Amino acid sequence: MLFKISLRLFKCNVITKKINEQIRIKMKRIVFTAALGLLFVTFAFKSNDINVNFSDSALQGIDFSGISFEEAKTKAIENNQLIFVDAYTTWCGPCKQMAATSFKDDEVANLFNEKFINLKIDCEEETEGVQFAKDYKIKAYPTLLIINGEGTVVKRVIGYHSASELINLANSVD
Repeated sequence: MLFKISLRLFKCNVITKKINEQIRIKMKRIVFTAALGLLFVTFAFKSNDINVNFSDSALQGIDFSGISFEEAKTKAIENNQLIFVDAYTTWCGPCKQMAATSFKDDEVANLFNEKFINLKIDCEEETEGVQFAKDYKIKAYPTLLIINGEGTVVKRVIGYHSASELINLANSVD
């Protein structure tokens, strides 16, 4: 009888070891698959990072003038145009997204380049941006302004805007 009990315990122990080994193998597969998936996702998102250099004028899309705001006001009066200002910061995610998408849209670019004097103003830049942000009470980014030649705000919108929303914005002013 003792022999039978010992034999059963031995068989149970062997079966338990086999089950534990199978569980370990499955866990290794799960961990390996998860690590592989995480690695894939990391590289997939890394290749889609949006890097925008705000100091260079766009090669396509809205043509943001490299002139000062005062020069833009003078030019707006001379040409009987309005000024479109993208008030942004370098750390602003929606600002970067608009620069990479909405501002690059052909229809948006054609409309804005024809209708406005376009400026990008970094509101944390010491030369002009900080004072501009104070003067126009800019508290959130991006803030999009349409301003006349006298410096009066005609239209103000805040936040990310799609291409169609920008077209509606441009068409809402004369």
